[in-house]
Amino acid sequence: MGLKYTRIKGTRDILPEEYSLWRKLLDRAYEILRAYGYNFIVTPTFERTELFIRSIGDTTDIVEKEMYTFTDRGGRSLTLRPEGTAPVVRAYLENHLIPPQKLAYFMNMFRAERPQKGRFREFWHLGVEFIGVRDPSADAEVVELAYRLVRELGVREIKLEINSIGTVEDRKKYREVLLDYLRARKDELCEDCRRRMERNPLRVLDCKVDGPRLQDAPLLTDYLSEASKSYFEEVLGYLERWGVPYEVNKRLVRGLDYYTETAFEIKSGALGAQDSVGGGGRYDGLVEELGGPPTPAVGFALGFDRVLIASGLDGKREPLDYFIAYLGDEAREKGFEILRALRERGKRADISHEKKSLKSQMKLADRLDARYALIIGEDELARGVLKVRDMETGEEKFLKPSELL
Repeated sequence: MGLKYTRIKGTRDILPEEYSLWRKLLDRAYEILRAYGYNFIVTPTFERTELFIRSIGDTTDIVEKEMYTFTDRGGRSLTLRPEGTAPVVRAYLENHLIPPQKLAYFMNMFRAERPQKGRFREFWHLGVEFIGVRDPSADAEVVELAYRLVRELGVREIKLEINSIGTVEDRKKYREVLLDYLRARKDELCEDCRRRMERNPLRVLDCKVDGPRLQDAPLLTDYLSEASKSYFEEVLGYLERWGVPYEVNKRLVRGLDYYTETAFEIKSGALGAQDSVGGGGRYDGLVEELGGPPTPAVGFALGFDRVLIASGLDGKREPLDYFIAYLGDEAREKGFEILRALRERGKRADISHEKKSLKSQMKLADRLDARYALIIGEDELARGVLKVRDMETGEEKFLKPSELL
């Protein structure tokens, strides 16, 4: 008979072996982010739906098709967060944080996407938002940080693509040229793109269906102002001096409406066709869009689930330092006494709570990957010692509890 309750499609269970790997990689990520001056923030799992419509854009796939939205008992429309930037900016404004702020987060996100390798409906983002500074060095530092993170977390076959999508004014000039191009090909576009074309033609370039077919579309980079071109060249100059390998992709646009100027994406050849590990860019208009003063900002998010897949690393259950095996009630009591003392000293230790044979206890010690077994029997009790067995070599020796502790 099948199980009555199973996990929801597009979600997954993080079992001990994988979680051990998560902790290892996250500990390293925290070290790196701390070195760059970032402080962590956690926002609520759900926000007002309007926050995401205003920030992400009402013509994006996320808002139109992928958000988990519900109405609460008060009649308010709420949405499980599909991305982290808008909630972090909302928290920045609501809590009156003083710029500049370097904020990092590791939070679960939710999108009703079609599940496939590396694509889940609940997934985790490791991201940063550098709020309050507008300078090419800030953009470059954020790009360099993203590249360093994926490299040090073990992602294989890394490729960093970068582009400038210009200012709002640059895109206004480009919009009319792109619209003329798209109108001439309207019948070739998918239904979504035909509907979005007049309102936000850049979304068509980011479409998973039509985007790859429009390789002869006019380039946004040809319509950048001299100031935007100069800014982008300075960003690239920093990356070159800092030894960050990159490839300019003039057709790269980001899937969220709030981006301006610098935009980048990190890919991994280890992921196959769905090769994006993460991305980000500058978003100088978002803080003002959400009700704050004009404030520059730049950031990125990495799909942590995809980082794990692209790293090819396998998780391993964290081993025990000691497993205590005993024979008899008196030895059991002594075992619990030693167990508590070991744990007080920060050792990872366990014992069989059920009274089992010594053979069964040793099998359990082996299954729990114990480094040492501490065996207490009548003879050990009488002599005031512990038998210490190396579970890897089988070597045994006797120690007094005071020598161990």
